[in-house]
Amino acid sequence: KEEAEKAKKVLSTSASVGINLPFLAIAKDGPKHLEMTLTRSKFNELTRDLVDRTEGPVRNALRDAGISPSMLGRVLLVGGSTRIPAVQEKVQLLTGKQPSQNLNPDECVALGAAIQGGKFSRSGALVPGSAAAELILMDVTPLSLSIETLGGVATRIIERNSTIPTRHSQIFTTAGNFQTSVDIRVLQGERRFARDNRLIGNFRLDGIKRALAGVPQIEVTFDIDANGIVKVSAKDLGTGREQHITITSSSNLTEEEIRQARNEAAAYEEADGRRRENVEIRNNAESFYFRTEELFRQKEKELDYDTRSRIKGDLAELKKRIYRTSCDTINEIEAGGIREARENLEVSSRVLYEA
Repeated sequence: KEEAEKAKKVLSTSASVGINLPFLAIAKDGPKHLEMTLTRSKFNELTRDLVDRTEGPVRNALRDAGISPSMLGRVLLVGGSTRIPAVQEKVQLLTGKQPSQNLNPDECVALGAAIQGGKFSRSGALVPGSAAAELILMDVTPLSLSIETLGGVATRIIERNSTIPTRHSQIFTTAGNFQTSVDIRVLQGERRFARDNRLIGNFRLDGIKRALAGVPQIEVTFDIDANGIVKVSAKDLGTGREQHITITSSSNLTEEEIRQARNEAAAYEEADGRRRENVEIRNNAESFYFRTEELFRQKEKELDYDTRSRIKGDLAELKKRIYRTSCDTINEIEAGGIREARENLEVSSRVLYEA
């Protein structure tokens, strides 16, 4: 292992390296020696899969920052293995920029840790007015934070890599008529559906004013302080009733768990996207059904016989298609049938929505 480490370092500046290890072992026929030449091209072949794995983190970092490679000012390489020419070539290929050689890649992590330690030190290790003292160190959320909404969808409130402290609010409503309570399930992860993410807390908001689906306004707020403590609250804007929960363990994940969550999200992104699209077709159709049914009940006597019959039939057909499907198993064919039934109801019920 020691010789392999030495050979790797030599190959960062040379095209080949000789490896000579005498007396590795003693066998019946005498001592065993290792003597060979390792070329850089062979080394690159042996490590290609490792170098290729750097592409994912680079692209994810650019995407999370919301920038393109052309918007980068400089590319800094961190860590001793970035001295490997194949790594530098890969980075340049991905970013279109020649990596900067201004930093010592072996020391910059230790330097950052020293600055961080100085910031946290009670003894004031950093000299006031120095460049290091002026640095602002920011933590970020390792994974997205969401709540579960209709159909088991994970609706994100705070995106991963958001700097903390941070606070975000979003308005939601009820899914059913005359619903007087809602369950708030707080999730952590990158998948599009609640069941595929980590549940980190839940609570119930009671006392919502009875109303038709879609009328109540419920404000959900996520507040993360500088210590990473998450406070989630839900407030019915109509009655003023509020409930909240404090979560202190949201970031107690290992690097491996965080990496696994991100990799799973990437692997299932396409399938989750199709499934969520189908669920949203069903959910939107259900909301439209409830609105139209209530309007029809209010205006039924004003309509002629043919119009009443057509709307009744289209309502029944949409209801049948919605409730013979499940958000967990709905497929493209079922979603297509729901979409078609909704379009028919939209045409026949247009008179209900006219002033």
